[in-house]
Amino acid sequence: MLVAGIDSSTQSCKVVICDAGTGEVVRQGRAPHPPGTEVDPAAWWEALQVAITEAGGFNDVSAISIGGQQHGMVVLDDTGRVIRDALLWNDTRSAPAAAQLREEYGEAALAERTGLVPVASFTITKLRWLRDTEPQHAARVAAVALPHDWLTWRLAGFGPASESPNGPDLAALTTDRSDASGTGYWSARTGAYDRELLAAALGHDAIVPRVLGPLELHDSGTGSGLANVPAGIPIAAGAGDNAAAALGLGLKAGDAAISIGTSGTAFGVATEPTADASGTVAGFADASGHYLPLVATMNAARVLDSVAELLGVDHDELGRLALTSAPGAQGLVLQPYFEGERTPNLPDATATLFGMTLASTKREHLARAAIEGMLCGLASGLNALQDTGLTPRSITLVGGAAMNPAIQEIAAEVFGLPVRVPKPGEYVARGAARQAASALRGAWQDWPLDLVRELAPAPQPVIREQYAARAQ
Repeated sequence: MLVAGIDSSTQSCKVVICDAGTGEVVRQGRAPHPPGTEVDPAAWWEALQVAITEAGGFNDVSAISIGGQQHGMVVLDDTGRVIRDALLWNDTRSAPAAAQLREEYGEAALAERTGLVPVASFTITKLRWLRDTEPQHAARVAAVALPHDWLTWRLAGFGPASESPNGPDLAALTTDRSDASGTGYWSARTGAYDRELLAAALGHDAIVPRVLGPLELHDSGTGSGLANVPAGIPIAAGAGDNAAAALGLGLKAGDAAISIGTSGTAFGVATEPTADASGTVAGFADASGHYLPLVATMNAARVLDSVAELLGVDHDELGRLALTSAPGAQGLVLQPYFEGERTPNLPDATATLFGMTLASTKREHLARAAIEGMLCGLASGLNALQDTGLTPRSITLVGGAAMNPAIQEIAAEVFGLPVRVPKPGEYVARGAARQAASALRGAWQDWPLDLVRELAPAPQPVIREQYAARAQ
């Protein structure tokens, strides 16, 4: 039996088709998304169809699930049409709106009510921005969804009457607890929407997706009408991207992961909800029924892209250069806030290079400082998770940059914990596929995780010490 998992990320749509029993990937497909922080959701729908076709279609697939980029604001009118392009998680124009909400309600109260302290990334702040900046659009909003919610709805056959078999039934919108917990108006602690906060953001109440249980299936009706997707195929609840990755990695309570992609994340599975009034730790829910406290940074692999371009090398050579420098990079420190930062909440910050001397201003030291600076930001996030009570035994390192040997070795020095590196894979899509297989069978399926490397802790305190001194 085969199941399909979809990862509709910031940059692309990936589809993996897996054996439901083992998780082995049988075939896959992908298609790019347009660049930018503001995207017409129709582009996601078109990319999904291309990726499904490239993966060989779903005619032999028994169930589907979608993992998607969190927080994106998809606003629909009462005919099911998208009112304006979606603002994505990395669109920081709503930073003033986030500050307004924090001032109106108080950071501690918001953390207690929703597990989050609003920053520009979260959906609630984008709705406030819409209310204040585009009131003509805000007034038309009948429903608010997230990227994975909207794609699930479309795949189930709903949407504008001219584009879908089942029509614009907004009540058929569904989501899951992990993605709902990233909106800023749903509580992981209570499992309910906070309608007062939703209305305070948008200016009025609106339809929001019904939150499905971890193993609950969407009522797919007659289906999307796509030729290579069977009518009525079961569709699982789906998940936010980090929660889907946790499923794909097989994380259990107490486990932690560091993901180095477009953004950087440090997250772990916890048995109790988190309410961090400082806003450092987002108190998300996971997709299995537990919780997923998470710290996110906006500056991750793109830091390496920038420095590699500056040095005129590729990522492999950047890593080789870095390993010819000693821990601490001869005192050279890069604070890598190239495009502002989400954690700490510094949307207008810029990057800074410290400790430049005749001895330290060398190519190899700059290469190492880039990797150390990126990892130190994530290590600070890991420490914040530990302050909430999470005590990870090891770190699972994932994301495109995780396969660089220099990043693996420096991670063992920075984190001071065992580092596990899984085989490269589409873990968000794999996690969605695992959810689909589990929902179909009514119980969680355990899929083995293939590791390519395990590193013992090799702490080098100088790295964190000089980064902390320069970050003041």
